[in-house]
Amino acid sequence: MEISKIGILGAGIMGSGIAQVASMSGFQVIVRDLSDGFLNKGHSKVEDSMQRLVKKEKINGGQAKKIMDDIKWTTEMPELSGVEVLIEAVPEDVEIKQSMYQTMEKILAKDAIIASNTSSISISLLGSAISNPERFIGMHWFNPPAMMKLVEIVKGVHTSEETVNTAIDLCKRMGKETIVCRDSQGFVTTRLLVAFRLECYRVYEEGIASKEDIDKACRLAFGHPMGQFELADFSGLDIEVEIAKGLTEIFGDRFRPSQLLLNLVRAGRLGRKSNHGWYDYE
Repeated sequence: MEISKIGILGAGIMGSGIAQVASMSGFQVIVRDLSDGFLNKGHSKVEDSMQRLVKKEKINGGQAKKIMDDIKWTTEMPELSGVEVLIEAVPEDVEIKQSMYQTMEKILAKDAIIASNTSSISISLLGSAISNPERFIGMHWFNPPAMMKLVEIVKGVHTSEETVNTAIDLCKRMGKETIVCRDSQGFVTTRLLVAFRLECYRVYEEGIASKEDIDKACRLAFGHPMGQFELADFSGLDIEVEIAKGLTEIFGDRFRPSQLLLNLVRAGRLGRKSNHGWYDYE
């Protein structure tokens, strides 16, 4: 399949970031979200990123303008009708995602690929909502998409090898490395990350070290760009709780979210998006 136009469902941090990467790689991009407010926030994120790249002399002003011009922001679903690949980056809710796939299936070409950016929901389950799950696949990006090199490709039960190969080739064209895994709760990266992070929480809750020193150990001993408490705040503690619960259902208590994590979410401390999480940001 010759891919020239990519659609993105969702203009949030991940959707706008993927749109930026795709546009910088020479693709025409259409981003769809529910309201102009969401679209304006996504547009501003990409614009700010372009300005930083120009300031660092990574690109010039003309290139930045072309990248922005090649991204169309819309609230209208039919605008996505001509895309060859649709990447969904909406909240981690099975019903919302499946409803969107069913709507998009009526709009897209029969051979268009639908990909989900989910970090943990079963690709086989999500793909069961459409009539041809052979063209459904997981493309799990990492935050921030413009900087992180990996995309995790996830095969559902019915995902065809042609779809897998197309997704791998698309990622390569966008300058990304890929790994391929079969559909399993948490895939590879989320399963490993949550196991490591929950152990960080246990070390903290047992009073062995402060969260600041645990984060410092992650950065300086393991070369992580952020500590696990910092990264959790960046990603959203409410999302983390739901992922941990899903992993617990399959793999047992080793993935059970801690009481302290649950209480932070109950208190509305969701991380950076609420200005309070493991750390305060005001």
